[in-house]
Amino acid sequence: MIAATTLVRPDQIVSIRPPVDPALLEGTRVPDPQRARALLLVLFTLLGLLMSGWLSRVPSVRDALGLGESALGLVLLLASLGTLASTLAAGYLTARFGGHAVLRVAAVVQGLGYAGIGLSTQTGSVATLVLGVMLQGMAFAPVNVAINVEASGLERRLGRAVMPQFHAMFSVGAVLGAGLGAALSRAGVSVLAQMLGAAVLATLVQLACVRDVVHDTSREAARARGVAHRGSAARESARAWTERRTLLLGLVVFAAALSEGSANQWIPLGVVDGFSVTEAVGATVLTVFTAAMTLVRLGGTRLLDRLGRVTVLRTSGTTALLGLLLFVLAPSLPLAVLGVAMWGCGAALAYPTTLAAASDDPVRAAARVSVVTAFASVARLCAPPVVGALGELVGVRHALGVIALGLVLSILFAHQARRETVPAPAPSPQGASS
Repeated sequence: MIAATTLVRPDQIVSIRPPVDPALLEGTRVPDPQRARALLLVLFTLLGLLMSGWLSRVPSVRDALGLGESALGLVLLLASLGTLASTLAAGYLTARFGGHAVLRVAAVVQGLGYAGIGLSTQTGSVATLVLGVMLQGMAFAPVNVAINVEASGLERRLGRAVMPQFHAMFSVGAVLGAGLGAALSRAGVSVLAQMLGAAVLATLVQLACVRDVVHDTSREAARARGVAHRGSAARESARAWTERRTLLLGLVVFAAALSEGSANQWIPLGVVDGFSVTEAVGATVLTVFTAAMTLVRLGGTRLLDRLGRVTVLRTSGTTALLGLLLFVLAPSLPLAVLGVAMWGCGAALAYPTTLAAASDDPVRAAARVSVVTAFASVARLCAPPVVGALGELVGVRHALGVIALGLVLSILFAHQARRETVPAPAPSPQGASS
């Protein structure tokens, strides 16, 4: 374990011991860190697998309901809006009711959402599809916020950076989900069967993991600092939107989500149109981006422990910026592929590192993670229409150059990820009298 006293510069401190030893809090059950880590890896993988698995069957859903492109786009937009709305409330819900309750309810809602999507293909009901995607989208955000808060708390208990590994497993899960969806489609498995399987998997696995994953660090830290956490949850959630550091971290996350999301959505088309190659080549280039990002996330913990958050964020932003510009301006496909690889390496650590920074104070972690993930949701809503509109004028590959503006901002604001000074716990009555 890395002791906090061995890290001499504030920007190099990645994770330190919690403000209070949770084991000293009477009546508190502390999950085993290694078991919690393993189960969190399962949950991150599951979240990526479920989301990608459903999106891989969107063409089948469209055909089953006879939807046009505009109607389908509206349905998917409703899912994104549901995710954004629940993201805004996730911080309050987690702080007010605790991670246990949030994850349990979200697991059930998520299962109902996937079941609704599957049923819509049998009934032909667009209303059922809309309800299903809304429930699925609304459940995604609380789960996402809760497991990221728990992952950050686990970093503090372990004394070293582990957050990028969890996000790497989300990417692995997304790849597995897309592959599984394609395989099931080729095998003739119905959307209903796949979505009902996803519903059961989402509900049972998450419910089984909650007890040994959720630590509810925010409540423990609040008690240790003498904060009336239960009554202040709404105030803390609102206050997070007024904090300069949290909002600037949100801009870094906005740039990270804009970069990663736009790459996933537009690289294949940019390659096909820009170099007059086949769709298979475009998909292969996207795989280069995903593989580069996943590999850096798997090995990025050592970089964070050695170099610190600020240096890693600045280096990541610069690498992503240079890679993006190389892809946009490359005169040949091999140079464009090199640019994509650099872009993926640079995009890998920004999101998990910034979420860890937003979670420095365990009392306010849920509210702050909710704020910065809301920035990510807005980026995912804005990117498709902006890049699409520019793509009609200058081509998709060149239109992706607009992302460079966000990457420049992420480099400029990287210093906001320095370790925040957390108030010390209030002395216990016994300690005060001794």
